[in-house]
Amino acid sequence: MGPAEGGERGVRELQLLSVVTPMYFEEDTVAVFYERMLAALGDLPFELVVVNDGSTDRTPELLDGLAESDPRVKVIHLSRNFGHQAALSAGLDHAAGDCIVMIDADLQDPPELIPKMVDAWRHGTDVVYAVREEREGETRAKLMTAKWFYALFAKLASVDLTQNSGDFRLMDRRALDAMLSMPERNRFLRGMSVWVGFTQTAISYPRDPRHAGETKYTWKKMIKFSLDAITSFSHVPLQLATIVGFVCAAVAFCLIPLAILARIFEVFDAGVPTLLTVILLIGGIQLLCLGIVGEYIGRIYDEVKGRPLYVVGARRNVEVPERRGRKRAGDLVRR
Repeated sequence: MGPAEGGERGVRELQLLSVVTPMYFEEDTVAVFYERMLAALGDLPFELVVVNDGSTDRTPELLDGLAESDPRVKVIHLSRNFGHQAALSAGLDHAAGDCIVMIDADLQDPPELIPKMVDAWRHGTDVVYAVREEREGETRAKLMTAKWFYALFAKLASVDLTQNSGDFRLMDRRALDAMLSMPERNRFLRGMSVWVGFTQTAISYPRDPRHAGETKYTWKKMIKFSLDAITSFSHVPLQLATIVGFVCAAVAFCLIPLAILARIFEVFDAGVPTLLTVILLIGGIQLLCLGIVGEYIGRIYDEVKGRPLYVVGARRNVEVPERRGRKRAGDLVRR
C-alpha cells in the first residue's frame, strides 16, 4: 500500500504536500505569499516548490533568502523566461509530494483553500480543481474573452473543461505522473489534468484581485495560450478548413453554367466586379485554411525538434529529479 492510500475506511494519509508556484517579477509578492502559505498550511507536512521564470528584479534574491532560512522552500531558477506553463511544468517535475497543488503567486487564488482541497483528496478525490465564482479586479474585456474562450473550447475540444477553472488545482501523485508522461511542448496543463481522467471534483471560490504588480499575460500571450489549448485537444479547425474547401469547390462548380451563359451572351464586362469579389473571397478563405494548417504544422515542427521544455540554471534545497518519461540533456536540463 502506497503512502497516499493508508488510513482507516479508505482515508488517505498525507506524508508530504507539494505546493508548486511559478514566479516572474514578483518581488512585491514573495514575502506576503510565503507568510500566507505558512498560515494556510498550518501543521500540514509540505514543501513549497517555487520556480523563478527568469526574473531580473529582486525575486531571485528574495527566493534564495527564503530557501536559506526554511529548508521546506525549494527554489528552481530557470536560465531565462520560458513562460508560465513551462515554469509550472518545471516545478511539477521537481515536486516530491503525495499530492501536488498548482497555484500562482499573485494571491488571486487563496492559499487558505488548500486545506479544503487536501481534505477532498484524503477522502478519495484524485484531482481537485478550483472554480472561480467571482473574478474581482479583472477588466470587462478580460472577463468577456475568458468567457468566449471557455465557450469555444467546450465546442471544439475533446475534454470537458469546467467554465472558469484555472491552473489552481490539486493532483494525486498517480494523476500527476500520468500527466508528466505527456511529452508535448505546447502545454495546456488545465486541459491535460482533465484528459488523464481519475476521480475529479470542483471547489468554488471567489477570486481576489492581484496583491501587487500587473498581470504578465499580455494579449499576445493570451492569444497564443488559447491557440495552444485548442490545437492540443481538437482537430475541429482542420476539419472546418476541409469543409470550407468542399463548399468553395461546390460553389465554383455550380458557377460553371453561369460562366458558359455569360460567354454566350457576351456579358463579361458586367460581371467583372462580381468576379473579382468572388476571387478575393475564395483567396481569403484559402489563406485562412492554410493558416489553420500552418498552426498545426508549426506545433509538429516544435515537437520534432525535441528541444527541452525548459533549462534549469540553479537549484536551492532541491535535487535533480528522476526522469519521468521525458528527455533530459544533462543535470541542468529537463524537457
